[in-house]
Amino acid sequence: MNRQELDQNAAAMVAPGKGILAADESTGTIKKRFDKIRLESTFESRRAYRELLFTAPGAEKYISGVILYDETLRQKAADGTPFPQLLAARGILPGIKVDAGAKPMAGFPGETVTEGLDGLRERLAEYRTLGARFAKWRAVIDIAAGIPTHACLEANAYALARYAALCQEASIVPIVEPEVLMDGEHSIERCEEVTDATLALVFDQLCRQRVRLEGMVLKPNMVIAGKKCPAQAKPAQVAQATVRCLKRHVPAAVPGICFLSGGQSEAEATLHLSLMNRLGPLPWQLSFSYGRALQQSALDAWRGESGNVAAGQRAFLQRARLNGLARNGSYEAAMEQAAA
Repeated sequence: MNRQELDQNAAAMVAPGKGILAADESTGTIKKRFDKIRLESTFESRRAYRELLFTAPGAEKYISGVILYDETLRQKAADGTPFPQLLAARGILPGIKVDAGAKPMAGFPGETVTEGLDGLRERLAEYRTLGARFAKWRAVIDIAAGIPTHACLEANAYALARYAALCQEASIVPIVEPEVLMDGEHSIERCEEVTDATLALVFDQLCRQRVRLEGMVLKPNMVIAGKKCPAQAKPAQVAQATVRCLKRHVPAAVPGICFLSGGQSEAEATLHLSLMNRLGPLPWQLSFSYGRALQQSALDAWRGESGNVAAGQRAFLQRARLNGLARNGSYEAAMEQAAA
């Protein structure tokens, strides 16, 4: 473990004004997104789309790192430059998704546990040689009648901590992602209760397994009502509940928290982040690690047409810029109309 490198890279990932692009969609997930724009998902179309994002002029002003999928980590730009090398040359840290997905948890109907620890040490060693400097592992916590159980939370917390320890052994910064899903009918109060329990167990396990907090980044959900809840919380309530929950459980040694968007619209995710950053001073950087909430406008503008690359890049940069403003609380919802 190179502690100095871990700490420096973790701090760079949450540098002021910047956030992380989650471009680690699995082949199946990106197919669904391409289907919506009537584009066939092929090795080349996936490569071309990622190149559009990674070569957007000025992206390094707002993007500190990019989470890649295994296929993407091994792909190259049209000029033959490997994607990790292309990103690093722009001062953007390349990262890699390393979990094997959430699988049904035996004996616990409706709950999942994320797999992928077997062989992870060897995979991390290879990923580091390919240029990855951080990694991501996602645990999935669902809220419904009778769930989540303590056993589910405990199993996922343990796996997250084991993954994080293995990453740091390889001098790779772990992004620890315990996601409480916003699907379902639950209230914001129920989401806060479950997020409280989740984060308490996650940090307990990180401590037990000797994970260096200064060399990691947390990627949690925001505390928000389920999509089907009839009483949707106002943006200020989401910001206040989320920060309150984080203050209870996230040690000040953690350099930063990069939120997932979790199904929120682009504008919602940006507004919530901006409102949270107005609640300072806070002990950690509050940033973003968005997938759809950074990419949807770009996909819609590009639509798989080579003549639309510049339009797709402009849409991506505009979204990245607005999230950069949200990093210090200066984003306003009215900016959406002005941007359009």
